[in-house]
Amino acid sequence: MQSNDKILIIVALIGGMIALVIIVGFIGQGNVRHVAIFWPEKVEHTVIFEDIDGKTQIRAIKGVAGDVNPTLLSRTSFAYVLTVINNGTINHRLYIEGFNVQTDLLEPGQQDIITIYPDKEGEFAYYDKRQDLTPLGKIKIVTVVASDEFQGIWKDLI
Repeated sequence: MQSNDKILIIVALIGGMIALVIIVGFIGQGNVRHVAIFWPEKVEHTVIFEDIDGKTQIRAIKGVAGDVNPTLLSRTSFAYVLTVINNGTINHRLYIEGFNVQTDLLEPGQQDIITIYPDKEGEFAYYDKRQDLTPLGKIKIVTVVASDEFQGIWKDLI
C-alpha cells in the first residue's frame, strides 16, 4: 500500500466518525421526528369528598393509597393534575395552600380538575373551603434527581 492510500483511508475514517457524531447529535435532538420524542411529565391523582357521620373527609381513589385524608405526593417540575369528585351530601371546594389554587364549588355528584406546576419543595395543607377553611390533609412536593443513589466523588460531579 502506498503512503497516499494510507492517508486517504485515515482521512476517510476520521471524516466518517465526525459525520456519525453529527448525525447522532442531530437526530438525538429530535430534529427528524414530526412529534416530540419526550412526553411531558405529569402526576395524576383522583380524590373524592365524602361526608361520614357529619365529618368531611377526602379519600383517594386513583394514584394514591385509599387512606382517609391522605398525604398527596408530587415532584417539582412536573405537572400535578388532581381530579376532585364530590361524593358527599353538601357542597365542597378543595383549596391547596401555598399554590392558591382551588376547585369550583362542587355540588354533590360534580367534579373538577385542577393543575399546578410545583417549583418548590415543601408540605402544603389542603382544605375544604366553604364558609371557612377546614383542614383535611397535606400535599408533599419533593425534588427527585437522578443522582440520588450516587455516593462519594460521583455525587460531587453531578
